[in-house]
Amino acid sequence: MGSGNTTLDPVSDSPGAKQNSCDVLAHQATATVLFPVYYSLLFLISAGGNGLVLYVLCCSKQKCNSTSIYLMNLALCDSLFTLVLPLRITYLVRHSDWPFGDAMCTLTAVIFFGNTYAGMGFMTCISVDRYLAVVHPHRLRGLRSVRAVRLVCCLVWAAVFLEVFALLYKLKLVEHGHRLTCMEHFNFADSRGKRYVVLLLACAVSFCVPLALILGFYAGINRKLRAAARQSPLNGRFGPYHVNIMQFMARALLRQPSCQEEVDFKVSLQVTVSLMNMNCILDPILYFFAVKTYKRRVMSVYGRMTKVLQPSSDSQGEEQQLYLKEINTANEHKQ
Repeated sequence: MGSGNTTLDPVSDSPGAKQNSCDVLAHQATATVLFPVYYSLLFLISAGGNGLVLYVLCCSKQKCNSTSIYLMNLALCDSLFTLVLPLRITYLVRHSDWPFGDAMCTLTAVIFFGNTYAGMGFMTCISVDRYLAVVHPHRLRGLRSVRAVRLVCCLVWAAVFLEVFALLYKLKLVEHGHRLTCMEHFNFADSRGKRYVVLLLACAVSFCVPLALILGFYAGINRKLRAAARQSPLNGRFGPYHVNIMQFMARALLRQPSCQEEVDFKVSLQVTVSLMNMNCILDPILYFFAVKTYKRRVMSVYGRMTKVLQPSSDSQGEEQQLYLKEINTANEHKQ
């Protein structure tokens, strides 16, 4: 990996920073073992769960509706994230040393942030869709048509792409000590703090705005049904990460963080990111219990699989009975 593909640690190059005096990755012995195991389990469960979602939705003979289209896009987000998890696991096993080059680091970062922001976007779309279906079932039907929903999905993907492009433009690997780091918080730092501002705005736009919309629309559903809280896709997975990022970036713009603050933030970031990444395994479970049509389709697939497997079991039983009958017949002839 040539030197042209990396940049020096921006923390050590920024004005007022302590030159190479703080290594936030020095105390990662536990994380090197714990998080690879965690993400490996996440990979296995997510691959199965989201694979089932995509199979059920794509192979269903029923006509697509607004809910199934949004769910398919959410499952696609989670599936893309799942595909790059092995790269993340390798990075953690190697003590935060990235061996795959700039391009794969950028691709992983794009998918990571894309999964986060697209997930929030499509969850917001689902809340709007449920609000229209419950509160205004006979009005604005055009907004829930397949054509309109597909257009909305394209707009969400376009908005996510623009936001991620602005955030990751010219993002490169950072040489931190003897490691090449990828997607660490200091990879976003620069001497003027522009990337911190962009990251802060991205969190505000992609988390705070959807959060307010989801709360507002489900409050409207709750007033209508008094039972919508159990169906709300809103949960605490995205909150801790975004609150953690925003408070640190805001303080970092005002003053240079101390070494202990950098270390504490790194630890808290690993924990909050791991909690947020659970969305790739919790979303399929959410679909099953919150979306009745998806639950029926899964049970239908399970029923078909049971019917396919059952005859083979019966035929094996018949073969065993025939074999025993032949043995009995041969014994009778001998006697």
